[in-house]
Amino acid sequence: MVISTHPSHLSLPQTNPGVTTVLAYLIIKFPYIDAHIWQQRVLDGKVHYHDGSKVTLQSLFQPQQRIYYYREVENEPVIPFKENIIFQNQHILVAYKPHFLAVTPGGIYVNECLQNRLRASTGIDNLQALHRLDRITAGLVMFSTNPDTLSDYHGLFQTRKMHKTYQAIASINKDKPIKGLEWEIKNRIVQGDPKFCMRVAQGDANSHSVIRCLQQLNGQALFELNPITGKTHQLRLHMQTLGWPILNDRYYPVLQPLCADDYSAPLQLLAKQLAFIDPITQKPMSFSYEGNLSLPA
Repeated sequence: MVISTHPSHLSLPQTNPGVTTVLAYLIIKFPYIDAHIWQQRVLDGKVHYHDGSKVTLQSLFQPQQRIYYYREVENEPVIPFKENIIFQNQHILVAYKPHFLAVTPGGIYVNECLQNRLRASTGIDNLQALHRLDRITAGLVMFSTNPDTLSDYHGLFQTRKMHKTYQAIASINKDKPIKGLEWEIKNRIVQGDPKFCMRVAQGDANSHSVIRCLQQLNGQALFELNPITGKTHQLRLHMQTLGWPILNDRYYPVLQPLCADDYSAPLQLLAKQLAFIDPITQKPMSFSYEGNLSLPA
């Protein structure tokens, strides 16, 4: 059994979904975790409130209460790729996340995530991710190292003042030259079926990206992608919109059957650069990952 050394948390919603106790809410909130497991966690004192007091089997649901719990899994896979720190100061840390490593705990991953690996290696227990990347996407992730300024840096992402640049590789028609061309994609992205997949729907656009072809060779091309908005799976869907799904994408255009990770075929998507005006110093900051996605010769 692998148990997280740091608690996860959630806030009970303002609108009661029809439950009486905190335990009942946890059971419907996490349908893939058996009810008896939540019951045992509560009995073992592994679920508590912000002040440290324990949630009991009889604890009543109260809107907006913050609940803390500890993720645990029977067998946690070890991701055989190494992260590295690009920059660190008294407010933030920027790190490179390899393919297949989650940013924060989720599903079968507890300690095998970037946040907990960095907490262990730096000794900064309150290290907190400021944004997310898909587990199968590689690239730069920024963390807060100081709770007093966390909201200042988180605000960069909320207000779209963080400029992100990605790279992606896709298969193309080798007979059509597209190097140097640029496309502006705007469409409406909504939750699909199953709900972890997204889809493009009719209606007002809520997503916006600018995509440019940097290189093309032997039926494949390297693209630079600049997301203006930050919808889930936005860049993957926008590449599909252009007719060039990202290489090794197991969700788009067709969801592939669930299987073990193929470390030899990572999704060809890289979060290459983060650029912003530092909210504390008001100076421009820019961080780039030195590596690049490369087209096969």
